[in-house]
Amino acid sequence: MSVLEMKVPSPGESISEVEIAQWLVADGDYVEKDQAIAEVDSDKATLELPAEAAGIITLKAADGDVVKVGQVVCHIDTSAARPEGAAPAPVAEEKAEAAPAAPAQEAKKEVVAAPAAPAKESYAAGTASPAAAKIANENGVNTAKIKGTGKDGRITKQDVVAAMAGGFAADAAQGWGGTRDQKREKMSMMRRKIAERLVAVKNDTAMLTTFNEVDMKPIMDIRAKYKDKFAKHHEVNLGFMSFFTKAVTEALNHFPAVNGQIDGNEMIFHDYADIGIAVSSPKGLLVPVVRNAEQMSLAEIEAEIKRLAIKARDGKITPDDMTGGTFTITNGGVFGSMMSTPIINPPQSAILGMHNIVERPVAIDGKVEIRPMMYLALSYDHRIIDGKESVGFLVKVKEMIENPEKMIFGGKDPVEVLLGL
Repeated sequence: MSVLEMKVPSPGESISEVEIAQWLVADGDYVEKDQAIAEVDSDKATLELPAEAAGIITLKAADGDVVKVGQVVCHIDTSAARPEGAAPAPVAEEKAEAAPAAPAQEAKKEVVAAPAAPAKESYAAGTASPAAAKIANENGVNTAKIKGTGKDGRITKQDVVAAMAGGFAADAAQGWGGTRDQKREKMSMMRRKIAERLVAVKNDTAMLTTFNEVDMKPIMDIRAKYKDKFAKHHEVNLGFMSFFTKAVTEALNHFPAVNGQIDGNEMIFHDYADIGIAVSSPKGLLVPVVRNAEQMSLAEIEAEIKRLAIKARDGKITPDDMTGGTFTITNGGVFGSMMSTPIINPPQSAILGMHNIVERPVAIDGKVEIRPMMYLALSYDHRIIDGKESVGFLVKVKEMIENPEKMIFGGKDPVEVLLGL
């Protein structure tokens, strides 16, 4: 017997332990090389653990266990032969395609109507993984209505997310149970770390929030006129976030303290803008970083935000993607928030909160007009940022959103640039 000991790899610098979020295979299963066998939570991200070799796996840790980096979490018997009937799926598909057309279609229908015996007998068929069950419970989804695509029919978190994205029939939602039952769930390592950081921010910073409102009509007019051409030319959609990111980078250039941070008795000022964009994921709120956003075009910003958001949604975001930001933008408006006071993302010193767009009556040149308005909130650390700077920063963002052409000229009026003023 030849046994391979699989150890927990280091998911990133300064991370010494991780948590086994869930095993994707069962004890005694035959696994293929590079097959994802577990999801591992660190305090920064969720990563997949791939099998280092093919063979029979023996688990040495359970779901929810906290293990040290370098600790052995499973054994793989590499001398074990692949069990009969465990051939990779592509082989079976190729055989079906090689058969005559009519019989192949009949055989395919039979397989769909009556699953193979091993899938029926497997304990995993129709069973939701811990992560899938958590997402389903949080969103009132009945897993009995979901067909599992995991090993032996197991329901994975991707199955639940896909079902939610595709919509449900009327009887698919569980609804409010109305019972007196309670349940307890252990907080994930990431959720515990988020909780610690949020409490630390409230205790260790002099956090204040200043507000303003912005007329979104100029940006909305540009999007309505150019969104199709933009998407065709750049192969990415034109959203509001790229405009706000660009406006923020220009405002940070005028108010560098908002882009700074405190390190002991020193203040650090950055000559670049690495903008964290808060995105929602199955694991919670994550903040991947768009690096050197001050040098990017709107199309480049949109493409990078899309890339990072997909990685976060698919659980493939890494600690490196979320470290080193100098300023953060969060958009509660996508969930319907009218106004909030966002909490600073340490060690940064400020965060901008966007909110929903609501048509409201406003005074324009002495007349009342209905305009699409958005409230903006800037939370900042008063230890490094004075009120004058925080208000000035938010006014500068407002000016550039309401006058998008200023983004091209570094916050200056195009006419003044033309006149050399």
